Amino acid sequence: MKINFLDSIEEITKDDWDAVLKNKYPFLKYDFLKALETTKCVSAEQGWSPLHIVVSENKKIIAVMPLYIKTDSQGEFIFDWSWADAYYRNGLEYYPKLVSSIPFTPASGPRILMAEEKRSPEIVKAISDALKQISEDNNFSSVHVLLPEKKEIENFSNEDFSLRTSYSFHWFNKSYKNFDQFLDDMTSRQRKNIRKERAKITDQGISVLKITGDEITTEMIETFYQFYQVTYLKRGMRGYLNFDFFKKIIELIPESILLVMAKNSIGEYVAGALNFFDDKKLYGRYWGCLEEYDSLHFETCYYQGIEFCIAENLESFDPGVQGEHKIKRGFCPIETYSAHWIKDIRFKEAIDDFLDREREHVLEYNFDRRALLPFKKEVTLDLYDRL
Repeated sequence: MKINFLDSIEEITKDDWDAVLKNKYPFLKYDFLKALETTKCVSAEQGWSPLHIVVSENKKIIAVMPLYIKTDSQGEFIFDWSWADAYYRNGLEYYPKLVSSIPFTPASGPRILMAEEKRSPEIVKAISDALKQISEDNNFSSVHVLLPEKKEIENFSNEDFSLRTSYSFHWFNKSYKNFDQFLDDMTSRQRKNIRKERAKITDQGISVLKITGDEITTEMIETFYQFYQVTYLKRGMRGYLNFDFFKKIIELIPESILLVMAKNSIGEYVAGALNFFDDKKLYGRYWGCLEEYDSLHFETCYYQGIEFCIAENLESFDPGVQGEHKIKRGFCPIETYSAHWIKDIRFKEAIDDFLDREREHVLEYNFDRRALLPFKKEVTLDLYDRL
């Protein structure tokens, strides 16, 4: 088994990379990762230097893994700023570090693509050994695998990676036939609240469209990009992604994209949300608007997505990180995970202690937040039994 590190995803062919992509997870498609690099959204200047892993055996590629050298913690969403501060206070450098994640994309999913899943323990061991060695050789402080699937976490845990538990809010499909059937699972009060929110959209003269695939035009993306940047500028910053990136992905992977656009009463677009999806899940990613409308964010980013999941028979909807307001709209608090290898044993011990205490807090938080779910009690119990 041989491990190679690539300075660009273009050092491997699309056919070789996608040959080990056994699912339709959009964020590990070759074209998605390549678009980030070719549009310079991901680069050394942006704090993300590609160093992707390719595992081969007898000259045949058997696994690939996205990997980046990071010189800050921007765009990761599993926050370790306090760890970096602790290093600096002790006269040590935390950056550069190695990170396996999807840049600017806090969506759980596979982080290693394998030709044979049954070989995952030995492949993870080989990758882990290579990561530790390159960290020693290049003075990387640590290795971080962010938001992988739970089964991957277990393999990394066996290789002396520390487990971190975080939380997110996901919607789950109970084979609903329509949105009203979903609402029927709720208490009367919460059902009325959501119907009132949706009625406000019509009352304000707004119509909402769901556009997929080749129906998404360059003009639509230009308009959406304005919304995206204006919304970031309201927070005093620019969006991580440029227009060239959005233009490329609608050209390269239109089959993975759902664009939700809202129009006012005179037919002008006023807001939009760009989502990705595969054969099991919808991923809410980017949102923007020119002006504020009552409940439009909920409609565009949540309710339209739920309708899409029901219509396409998708299992779940990950609308993005944080935001307790999602709970009362049917999104359940769940655990998400990451794995961390810390080279300095003293800091590893301190971070392990922190992670143990943090995990207790996260589990308690998630359990307590279940009481805020809008569902009837028996529905909530059944939902978590199935999860």
